[in-house]
Amino acid sequence: MVAIGDAPVTEAGREGRLGAGELAGLDAWWRAANYLAAGQIFLLDNPLLREPLAAEHIKPRLLGHWGTVPGLTLTYAHLNRVIRRTSANVLLVAGPGHGAAALNAAAWLEGTYSECHPDVALDEEGMRLLFRQFSFPGGVPSHASPHLPGSIHEGGELGYALAHATGAALDKPGLVVACVIGDGEAETGPLAASWQAPVFLSPDEDGAVLPILHLNGYKIANPTVLSRLPRDELRSLVRGFGWEPIEVEGTDPLAVHEAYAAALDECFALMARGRRPVVLLRTPKGWTGPGWRDGEPVEGNWRSHQVPLPAARHDARQLLQLERWLRSYRPEELFDRRGAPAAVVAEQNPDAGLRMSANPLAHGLVQRELRLPSVPAHAVDVPAPGVRGAESTKVLGRYLRDAMRLNAGRRNLLLFSPDEHASNRLDAVFEITGRRWRLPTHPGDDHLQENGRVFEVLSEHLCQGWLEGYLLTGGHGVFSTYEAFAHLVDSMVAQHAKWLHTAAAMPWRRAVPSLNYLITSHVWRQDHNGASHQDPGFIDHILSKRAEVARVYLPPDANCLLHVADHCLRSKGLVNVIVAGKQWEPQYLDADAARAHCERGFGLWEWASTDQDGATDVVLACAGDVPTQETLAAAEVLLGLVPDLRIRVVNVVDLTRLPAPTRHPHGVSDRDYTSVFTADVPVIFAFHGYPWLIHELTYNRPNHDHVHVRGFSENGGTTTPFDMCVQNSIDRFHLALAALERIPRVAGRLGTLRQRLLDHLDRHHDYIRRTGEDLPEVRNWTWGS
Repeated sequence: MVAIGDAPVTEAGREGRLGAGELAGLDAWWRAANYLAAGQIFLLDNPLLREPLAAEHIKPRLLGHWGTVPGLTLTYAHLNRVIRRTSANVLLVAGPGHGAAALNAAAWLEGTYSECHPDVALDEEGMRLLFRQFSFPGGVPSHASPHLPGSIHEGGELGYALAHATGAALDKPGLVVACVIGDGEAETGPLAASWQAPVFLSPDEDGAVLPILHLNGYKIANPTVLSRLPRDELRSLVRGFGWEPIEVEGTDPLAVHEAYAAALDECFALMARGRRPVVLLRTPKGWTGPGWRDGEPVEGNWRSHQVPLPAARHDARQLLQLERWLRSYRPEELFDRRGAPAAVVAEQNPDAGLRMSANPLAHGLVQRELRLPSVPAHAVDVPAPGVRGAESTKVLGRYLRDAMRLNAGRRNLLLFSPDEHASNRLDAVFEITGRRWRLPTHPGDDHLQENGRVFEVLSEHLCQGWLEGYLLTGGHGVFSTYEAFAHLVDSMVAQHAKWLHTAAAMPWRRAVPSLNYLITSHVWRQDHNGASHQDPGFIDHILSKRAEVARVYLPPDANCLLHVADHCLRSKGLVNVIVAGKQWEPQYLDADAARAHCERGFGLWEWASTDQDGATDVVLACAGDVPTQETLAAAEVLLGLVPDLRIRVVNVVDLTRLPAPTRHPHGVSDRDYTSVFTADVPVIFAFHGYPWLIHELTYNRPNHDHVHVRGFSENGGTTTPFDMCVQNSIDRFHLALAALERIPRVAGRLGTLRQRLLDHLDRHHDYIRRTGEDLPEVRNWTWGS
């Protein structure tokens, strides 16, 4: 059945637009793909059923997902038909990535799988390997992972298919991104938000996204919401988001072929006119598979979701059912004597350059290199450490503005933020471009532009998904967000990091531009918003990922931020997290010193240290802009109390320098580590995040027992900026006290010195509760004052 726009749904008959030969070819390709997919789930051997199926031909552990396969293979077959007719450039995003058996089959039939994995050849032995390796030790996963040619979306965690498809379409006019959405995935929050894509996609400058909502009726054990929703309500839902519904429904394969062909022809015609069709595809879950098992329904039921015949190796009845099922596809018609696809099947594949499984966008092979402005040209003038201040992210905003200008013609750089671009002080970019917005505007709206290159939507999931899709197809970008709410995409970045690591092992994939986060409005400057906005744990999450992929940077000032951002934008295949505040803060390093410091990743600051002429009494280490300020202030407090104290100040920009090189490729040798942190001197480490992360990173380093970390300890609320530090003991007075308590030569005076520091803290406590602001000497502190 086909319905276009408001037209009624009608039953499609077998007499339609497809010629008999074309219909037979389509059905043959679909049957071949279904056969190959089922074979991957079940078979160890006997791939062409040249002998009766026996228990030893069946895998001992049956893993995979059959239920979504027939819809995926049907869609693939019909997209190929359109590609052959129109030479369309189509990229496929399969939301039901757990149906990878279907996509492996399609790539094998097209020949791309064998090109990328030569051992899995287009013959009987290659087919046997294709079957055997699926969900098998030493083989390939059951999802659309990077092993699969043509894939940019694994689909392991549901919810992000349409966001990835939208991101992949950005800046690629002429591209069609076909996105299959399972009706189970359609229940997730990120997918529900993703229907807003027409508000942000430009018909002139972006590709087209074609959502194909596959309503097969069931999730793993329950019916799906949208499949049971009254049909007029579902049509109204997608229309409300700007899509035009086109419906395909049926259980008779030949009738559905006719209907789907008509539907996709109409979709591509609509997209050519800048309109936004969506296919509502209703076919049975587990279609063409076993109808019943042990007296219970399987086809068209949730029982077909995974393995429809789970006891086929041990149960003679299920083994017989499996053989009848596989032979129902008539493999002798679909594969030649060598096991290669028969001519009737192979003829359905597009020309080599148009195969979806070989689309170069999916493999990182189409990239427009990024031009970046000069860092020194944007650097803050720092005649001496700490004498001038700046808003670091505002400085970065001017750098990003000029990066936008340099790449205007290349259209390869986009910025994403959940409604916080100006709040994060990056608004200089609006001198060059605006916020993408394709709905009506009102007086007073700010920097809205139909083709703007700043994407703001109040959904971290959409920002992340759009950026991932853009990066995976060759673009560059930055995602800026409040620190506490970066956690909303914890699972998304975990999936992306896994993808990058696995993809790096595929020689036919090229490393794609890195995923770059600017984490600002951070914990130490969320005194006004309170506890809900105070959580620095995103960096813990990132550093729990593969060392080959994960990077975290904590630049102490604007010039370091510029160098770090420049480095991250030039990198490939990484997840880079930059944590930087947006408030006015002292600036310490000029452009050259900042470059050298960032290249080292950490180092001692001789200008702030007093141990040049003797044995070091204490190391004051810091990572993060506010901890750096408090550490420098603590050094001054200590020298005011004990003028001959020999202090070493160490600043860390790149947290991944701290672990040993056996644990992270950025790690330095123990010799280089102790040359900075010493081998036996107490280290008081003021850290931006949770203290245990520093202990975890340095646990097997020399002198670890003498490392004492102060960081966020879940104390806070609505208070003053300095009181946030006090409540978590990273303020100058607590740091100074921690140092004095570990310096043997001042032990005799410790009681008096401690009381002086506690008096400062008492004065602070009383003052902020009386006035509502920090002490003047705290608010106005500068280095050397």
